[in-house]
Amino acid sequence: MPADIRADGGVARMSHPDMILEIMETTSIPVMAKARIGHEDEARVLENLGVDMIDESEVLTPADPFFHIPKKDFTVPFVCGCTNMAEAVRRIVEGAAMIRTKGEAGTGNVVSAVQHARLLNSEMRFISGNPEKHIEVIEQIIQPFKRLNDVSEFDLSIEQTPFGSIDELNSEIEQIVSQIASNQRLPVVTFSAGGIATPADAALMMRHSMDGVFVGSGIFKSSDPRQTAEAIVLAAHHHNDSAKVEEACRMAGTPMPGLEIETLDVRMDKRGW
Repeated sequence: MPADIRADGGVARMSHPDMILEIMETTSIPVMAKARIGHEDEARVLENLGVDMIDESEVLTPADPFFHIPKKDFTVPFVCGCTNMAEAVRRIVEGAAMIRTKGEAGTGNVVSAVQHARLLNSEMRFISGNPEKHIEVIEQIIQPFKRLNDVSEFDLSIEQTPFGSIDELNSEIEQIVSQIASNQRLPVVTFSAGGIATPADAALMMRHSMDGVFVGSGIFKSSDPRQTAEAIVLAAHHHNDSAKVEEACRMAGTPMPGLEIETLDVRMDKRGW
């Protein structure tokens, strides 16, 4: 659980394969497992295990300071986090099949999830209403693929990345930005995550135009994980019905303890680029 990872500190890696297999053998629902940002070989192990989806996750300690995993090289789908539209577009260009706003995992504090959802939605509306800004936006989106240039003592000019040439990425980014401008949403399923601890939190994020929510610590660190899980599902499904959300809040267990974002030693949402 992200809350445990945050409490334990140190380097957080992929879970042991035996534990993942045990979970897969125990449950009939799809199993998603986390790999470190940029750690292609952890992802290969997870793909070989047969997980249903890989989360290239900022909850784990990043392995590569320059590039994320080249997700198009895999057959298993990936979900990746974002704090804004540019980050989301970069992950989609790399091959992410699904995006989640990051929030701040393991805190039980929904404020960062709200921040990232509002920013993502506002930037997509901006793109839709300002076509003359598209070239400038595309240039801003592509810059982080050239991070090696900034740290080298030599005058590097990165033209190739694990995801293709800069020219190829530029063309793909242009297509995605055009899709966003037309539809005012990302071209992949978009969930919210990080700090969702109550049924009301889940309903709130659904009302921020999310397609769904991821909840981990908020369920398993509550007083009654089973009831809390059922309540969150109810609230997310009926987020526009305040009576149903009230019912969900009444049936849930006591929420997990929460953390103030400003007091955190480690901000997981800052990992990735």
